[in-house]
Amino acid sequence: MAKNTTNPTVKNYKKTGIIAALVIIVAVLGGWAVSALNSNGGATVGEALEEVSADAANGANLRIAVVRMDAIQTEAAALKDLREQKEKYESKLRDELTKKQNELEKEKAEIEKSQDVLSREALQRRVVDYQNKVTKLQRELTERAQSIEMSYQKALNEIQKDHLDPIIEGTIAKKKLSLVVDGRFARTGADAENLDITNEIVKALDKKISKKKMDTPQGF
Repeated sequence: MAKNTTNPTVKNYKKTGIIAALVIIVAVLGGWAVSALNSNGGATVGEALEEVSADAANGANLRIAVVRMDAIQTEAAALKDLREQKEKYESKLRDELTKKQNELEKEKAEIEKSQDVLSREALQRRVVDYQNKVTKLQRELTERAQSIEMSYQKALNEIQKDHLDPIIEGTIAKKKLSLVVDGRFARTGADAENLDITNEIVKALDKKISKKKMDTPQGF
């Protein structure tokens, strides 16, 4: 058959690269950011603090505690186990992606070699078939990655609702606390004995639940 050196299908195919590696981004129970703001004028801090009174909540029965949610996320046994399950699914998905990428790269090279011997119509069919495979793989990987995250978040929510929240509420009742503050955002003074109850919460949670199985994500 005649060579097709100016085949527009080939030119179009040249512009179609192999799919990029899938990047799986997960969050466990949430995230936060801290920004530094530079003042361009106005009052000094001392002058601004003139607007702040020395009054504060006070009372013989006022009891406050701090819980560091970030520490619970990293230290609690059930949450560690859950993260490991999620990472295994993600690792398996990455391995499958690498394998299929290699297969598609091989097919792409074969198409490039055959462009001088195939008819325009035959070459176009091969290119379209290849592009359809790429699109299908992208869609499947996205759906499976989303399914991993959904299964993970579902298990996290169940741990919080069924185990962590009742433990915190029980601790509030047992210690007769007036207020529990997320330690990630709390600012405390020097004399704060027994203020941080994070370790107690972690120990109680570990006693109540040490493992939580994720639902099997779609495609696994």
